[in-house]
Amino acid sequence: MAREVSSISRVGTSEPFELQVARGQIAYHKTIFKFGFNPDVDEVLETVWAQGGLYSYLSAATVLKVSSSSANDTSAGTGARTVELFGLDANYDEISETVTLSGQTEVNTTQSFLRIYRMVVRSAGTGGTNAGVIYAGTGTVTTGVPANKYATIAIGDGQTLMALWTVPRGYTAYVTQTDITVATTQNNKYATISFLSRPFGEVFQVKDKFAKSESGHSQIYTFPLSFEEKTDLEMRCIGDSAGADIAIAAAFDVVYILNGSQLNGDN
Repeated sequence: MAREVSSISRVGTSEPFELQVARGQIAYHKTIFKFGFNPDVDEVLETVWAQGGLYSYLSAATVLKVSSSSANDTSAGTGARTVELFGLDANYDEISETVTLSGQTEVNTTQSFLRIYRMVVRSAGTGGTNAGVIYAGTGTVTTGVPANKYATIAIGDGQTLMALWTVPRGYTAYVTQTDITVATTQNNKYATISFLSRPFGEVFQVKDKFAKSESGHSQIYTFPLSFEEKTDLEMRCIGDSAGADIAIAAAFDVVYILNGSQLNGDN
């Protein structure tokens, strides 16, 4: 018989529940903070991620090519030396892999990724960070740049800035807060930022929307937004006109909890 997962704080502790989850003290609960940045948004709809443009999802689990636009991002270089990729496999189960870079020459992952939602520089040379733009993608790689890009680390950032994530198999996700910041040098310009979800087998649906000009906003959900396994979550943005030159940062907080049906036979 399936057990029910409890979200009750541990008895005898004065720590806030959120801290207990973050410390791994509440069984079957995980958290992730997904944040992104798009430095140049005009009148075309884009995902909030450093690469810019609308994000394109992988349709099948695929070996990814990891490369850099700089020859200094290599195993003995002054830039980034290793990066860790985080994503989901063909079954929507969480996977990660560390890759040793080879400059502008692509290095294939050993695992196949259906989703990649984060990439982090784990070691670097004397430069202390990535010297070039680091990519995880597919297709022909030209001077370190793949034809199809699924994750990018901007120069010096040390990790991806991509406001998108997919709920792993066997979990239900609860979004507790979204955050946005809008900045522009143009007068009377504004941006519209949307938080969207795409349930498995369906289409993207707007779950919240904001219109802002030169300001920030945090939306706390008194009753967290609930999303089933395999649901894609993404933040998108669009400026009000051509030449708006708007920079947008956006993020969302998630706690995801193992479904009770996954606990059969667990004691």
